[in-house]
Formats: sequence, structure tokens, C-alpha cells
Amino acid sequence: MNRSLLETVVSGSRKRTSHAHVVDQLGKAIISGEFPVGSILPGDPELAARFKVSRTVLRESMKTLAAKGLVVPRARIGTRVTPRNDWNLFDSDILTWHFECGVDEDFLYHLSEVRLAFEPHAAALAARNASEAEISRMMRLAVAMGEEGHTAESLAVADLKFHLAVAEASGNPFMRTVGGLIEAALVGVFKLSSPVAERGGIDEVARNHIRIVEEIGRRDEVGARLAMENVIKIGRERVRSALHNRA
Repeated sequence: MNRSLLETVVSGSRKRTSHAHVVDQLGKAIISGEFPVGSILPGDPELAARFKVSRTVLRESMKTLAAKGLVVPRARIGTRVTPRNDWNLFDSDILTWHFECGVDEDFLYHLSEVRLAFEPHAAALAARNASEAEISRMMRLAVAMGEEGHTAESLAVADLKFHLAVAEASGNPFMRTVGGLIEAALVGVFKLSSPVAERGGIDEVARNHIRIVEEIGRRDEVGARLAMENVIKIGRERVRSALHNRA
């Protein structure tokens, strides 16, 4: 279950063991509302028969779901689906299930708000702490985003590499932990809209990311922060427009 969220969405598949399959199917059933918040999951015999697995595999799967905050076992009652506020939205599997079950504008907007809380500061820290080698790498990644022949998938991967490189260049190890959220937000953009389809869209994306690196290279913390904010807000507006056009 440790496969990249973006890799999973791009390829449309993931490696499965019996344990991973049960966790995946039950997780999606909970996220989708098939098993609503507050409900009691079917008993072990029914679930074991449904997934054709042993009770040992089922019990381990329940432990995994409980660790993610989705369920809580209760003696003589059963396993109850927990309130949404208890779900660990930083968990890559839970984020994957949300996208596979369908997300709305509010969900993606909340993701962008979290990005705005972290990534501009990461860019500012990179302006303060990044080595020349890290700055050169970020520039190569930004320039690569403007190369001809990108598909929506390859551009999403290039975008992710850039943003993770900024987080790493910040010098703060905690910034790297927001990588799952960055990835989820980029998956949302990839699934709903991509600048690949827009005339001049890729060039604009590359220019905006190059601007971030230029500000970092100038050691301008305020400029780097604002340049990153601009990139995130543009992506948010692109997704919002795509959702409205589908309505």
C-alpha cells in the first residue's frame, strides 16, 4: 500500500496482497458512504466470505483501518465507522480513496489551503537555506516542465518532482512530510484539468515555476513565498473552472 498516490492514479493500478485488497475495498466502501459514519461493519464471517480471505487476514486489515482512524472496534458491539473528523487525511491511502470515489470543489479547495499554509514558507526557507546544487536542480526541474511533448501525466509527475524538491531544499525535514498532500492536490489537477490542453499552458507553467527558483536563487524569501503562492492559486483556479464547466 506504499505506492505513490500519483503513480497509482496515472497507471490506474497498484500491487495487491490479500491484506492490501481487503484494506483497499473496505476503505473505499467507507469513504464512499457504502458503510456510513456511525454504522457497524458486517461481522467477520460475512466479510471473510465477501473477500474470500481468512479471519486472520481480515483482523489484520481491520487493525490497518483502525490505525488510519476509519474504524474503531467495540467489544460485544462490533467495528464502528468513525466520524470523518477522526480520519487521517494525511494518509496516502485515504487520499487515494477520496479521489477514486470522487472529490468535490470543497475537498480540493481545502487541500489548496493546506498547501498555501506550508509550501510558500518552504519556498522562503529554500531561499534562505538551499545549496547552489539544490537551486540548480530546482531550475532543471522547472525548465523541464516547459519541454515539448508533455502529456497530462508526465507534466503532473514533473510538477510533483519540482514541489518536492522545494520542500527538501527548505532544510526543514518536517516540510517533506507534506509531500502526500502536495501529491494529492496535483492528482486533483491531473484528473480534472491540465495546462497541456491549453494553448501556451505549458510555457506559462514553466515560467511560473522558474520564477520561484529565480527568487530562491536571489535569496529573496518574500519573493519566493509570493511566487509559490501564485503557482498554487493558479492551479486552484484551473481546477475550479474545470469543475464549473462540468456542472
